[in-house]
Amino acid sequence: MRYQNKCILIVDDEADIVKLIETILIKEGYSCVRTAHTGKDALQIIDTQQIDLVLLDIMLPDSSGIDICREIRKNSIVPIIFLTAKDNETDIVLAIETGGDDYITKPFSPKELVSRMGAQFRREELITRKFGEGSSPIYRFDRFVVDTEKCIVEQNGEEVLLTAREYRLLLFFIENRNVLLTKRRIYEEVWGDSNSGADNTLMVHICRLREKLELYPSKPQYIKTYIGLGYKFVMEERNEK
Repeated sequence: MRYQNKCILIVDDEADIVKLIETILIKEGYSCVRTAHTGKDALQIIDTQQIDLVLLDIMLPDSSGIDICREIRKNSIVPIIFLTAKDNETDIVLAIETGGDDYITKPFSPKELVSRMGAQFRREELITRKFGEGSSPIYRFDRFVVDTEKCIVEQNGEEVLLTAREYRLLLFFIENRNVLLTKRRIYEEVWGDSNSGADNTLMVHICRLREKLELYPSKPQYIKTYIGLGYKFVMEERNEK
């Protein structure tokens, strides 16, 4: 199993759900599985142990999973997959906006869970490999500088604060600048998975990127929408003397 060295944290107040997921992961070869039934315990584990992925329930007894995600994102870019019994669009959008990388609606199949987790790890490997190659460490366009060695984006010398997923999405757009990209391809490349129901997830991340990059997000200069086709990142590089 490719990812048996990864450490997974399961955060859910339902003991039966936690035990079920733990059994699934151990069967799949994960040797490091941690569990927490409250948000407080989850944060303590993350602060004191190396965690590679978090499976986070939205409804917890002492706090909302949304609030826990916000706390995690203050210091960590660890992948977070929400587990939720809620399937309305508002909850899903909020989970992604807060910093979640993906969501799974309960009840879910073991195969879907393992597949979604694998997608997160495959994407991490791809990003790491690209940084290691160092083929084009710095991109410059208009008032922006994207430094792929430091994994930061600056606007007129000031850092633009992006989540890990927003950064990966921007980097993928830049690497495919001025090319029309389908929603499916973007999701497959940035999330490492093909998910026909991923339109909301992608839409939220693109909206957030526009808010952070565009002068007028409702009339974007960089991330153009082509209705029924996909998106194009319009970019003219500038040379640095």
